[in-house]
Amino acid sequence: MGKILDWDELKKTVDNLKSEGRKIVFTNGCFDIIHVGHVRYLKEAKALGDILVVGLNSERSVSFIKPKRPINTQDQRAEVLASIEMVDYITIFDEETPYKLIRLLLPDILVKGGDWKKEDIVGSDIVKETYSLPYIEGISTTDIIERIKKL
Repeated sequence: MGKILDWDELKKTVDNLKSEGRKIVFTNGCFDIIHVGHVRYLKEAKALGDILVVGLNSERSVSFIKPKRPINTQDQRAEVLASIEMVDYITIFDEETPYKLIRLLLPDILVKGGDWKKEDIVGSDIVKETYSLPYIEGISTTDIIERIKKL
């Protein structure tokens, strides 16, 4: 079994890991063009627990929040994420938010980037702990795309 799982496989895996006393950290996002901000963020998220699960927005889900995106397909984005050592598992969600997925998995910790206020983080009402990690100013996929357009 690899890192990229469907919801049912991931639920079984997470339940088994929890029964072993492992602390599950969940984050989600588009992760369209992986950059140093993503890598630092994922490293910090992983440090909060034992297992890092990433909910990856599907193409349709990305289109709800970012017009003309994603640049890369969901399968390509999942494969790149799977190559990052601190990411333990990835699953794709098609909804506008990952609320149903978070409710299914019930992770111990929920993490988002610092551009999110803790009280606005989807799923914070159903997990034990929620963190908003520091945002690195000027390092985002949107910033990278804008710089490329100017070339």
